[in-house]
Amino acid sequence: MPSEFSEQKTPPYCFLSAPNSSMAYVERLTVQNYRALQQIVLDDLQPLNVVLGPNGCGKSTLFDVFGFLADCMSVGVRKALEPRGRLEQLRSRNSNGPVVIELKYRECAFDVPSRKKTPLITYRLEIDSPDGTPVVTRELMKWKRGSYGAPFHFLDLHDGEGDVITGEEPEMSDARKPVQLDDPTRPAIATLGQLSENPRIASLRRYIDGWYLSYFIPDQARKLPEAGPDEHLSKTGQNLANVVQFLDEQHPKLLKEILQRMSERIPELEDVDAKRTVDGRLVLRFKDGPFSDPFLSNFVSDGTLKMFAYLILLMDPHPPPLLCIEEPENGLHPRLLTILAEEFRAHARGGFSGEPSQVLVSSHSPYFVDALQPKELWIMERGDNGYATVERADRLKGIPEFVESGANLGNLWYEGQFCRGNP
Repeated sequence: MPSEFSEQKTPPYCFLSAPNSSMAYVERLTVQNYRALQQIVLDDLQPLNVVLGPNGCGKSTLFDVFGFLADCMSVGVRKALEPRGRLEQLRSRNSNGPVVIELKYRECAFDVPSRKKTPLITYRLEIDSPDGTPVVTRELMKWKRGSYGAPFHFLDLHDGEGDVITGEEPEMSDARKPVQLDDPTRPAIATLGQLSENPRIASLRRYIDGWYLSYFIPDQARKLPEAGPDEHLSKTGQNLANVVQFLDEQHPKLLKEILQRMSERIPELEDVDAKRTVDGRLVLRFKDGPFSDPFLSNFVSDGTLKMFAYLILLMDPHPPPLLCIEEPENGLHPRLLTILAEEFRAHARGGFSGEPSQVLVSSHSPYFVDALQPKELWIMERGDNGYATVERADRLKGIPEFVESGANLGNLWYEGQFCRGNP
């Protein structure tokens, strides 16, 4: 049996995303010492992943892991910690050691036939404060290029010092370049990912840059922004009118399709437009079928605005690679939730724009959960030690058999059949 140091025959690996692409698919997430997430692993993640559990179990904390990692890369560890408190407050109670976030991902979408030919890449970030200042104490990227042996590091840093193997397809035998970072509070991928000689690192940087964590606030969407088209919806939704303007100018057929889907949910709704005011701002207007004059978004329900925003996100011609939405059921009629869940799945598998996003959703609604498959549902709760635990529904005793016999997951959860995840 050849060792990992033997000459290896490299298989024809398939990079389905070019080095300048942001397409990727996370297969495994590991989190350590992040508040209630003292040690959790989500393995074999699907295109659509829904997290269910009682209040205070750690669902929002799980979503914040993605936001924290993105903030660390864009503004550095210290500024990323500012809205979250000090590192001592972020670290799990009664725990020592660094905060750890590890992703295992492939540079491709989930459903492509040659996905398994695309190497599995690991990115690991460790943050600690050995001298009282929060810094990146360890950062690595690794993969396996040959048929045999263990994965090898092509980026390996301790306290901002280490080495990197450059090139599009790093090999273990390639020369390593020394790395010395000036700012240990900023992940290396933020700096090295700007260099064309590191396309794998650059691809990860762009991927994380493209993540979308929805903090949609209906009152923000009702504001009057300055006129001008915006291609993508902002995280709070304050540029909703600008996105409508962009779609009306650049993708009128797509806007018509979004409005058609809205009318199927809200039969009275006939049209939505963005009207420019005399002082150069945009007013978002909605028109009911029975009336000739449109009315302002100030008089539209929160649920209508949210549904409209979700459809814009899901039907974006160039959607984000990762889409995170907390409790989409808030403000929506229960009968709309099954449809919404099915549309999240369709989008995650490329059924709308053709470009899928991996989708992560939290929910408390059995109506939303009813539309899910067992592999798509994760149940989270606090253990006796106060830390969060998480398990996928298809791995719970009896659940696959219940579903196979025709039961819905929402009903099973509400009836207590999961034996976990309830208040």
